[in-house]
Amino acid sequence: MGSLVVHSGPPEADPRRIEERVRAICLALPGCEERLSHGSPAFFVGRQFVMLWPDGHHDLSFPHLWCAAAPGAQEDLTSTEPDRFFRPPYVGHRGWIGVRLDGDVDWDEVANICQEAHQVIAPARYRSAS
Repeated sequence: MGSLVVHSGPPEADPRRIEERVRAICLALPGCEERLSHGSPAFFVGRQFVMLWPDGHHDLSFPHLWCAAAPGAQEDLTSTEPDRFFRPPYVGHRGWIGVRLDGDVDWDEVANICQEAHQVIAPARYRSAS
């Protein structure tokens, strides 16, 4: 009996590996908790600050994050790098950014984006700790 092939693309594009990396980044932040939201991993520090869609979501067939962002960040990132950043559905009107996690992902940059999202949402006692 043959083994089941779950993912045939490059290892860095495997949804399980993407989920593990994002989880490690977010759970290292002060006060962070992981909960499922709409069937996908979401990260909270009191309120939600990152949502992961490792297999894509709705019309977006690629893995991506939705992240809280400082005022103006969404407009800046989506206009300067539209191939990597987008206005996500549902939370884009609040200034959140969508981050593509397919292709050549800069995981240090993803960590910085998640940390910034944490800073935007976190209560003061956690902001000073990170």
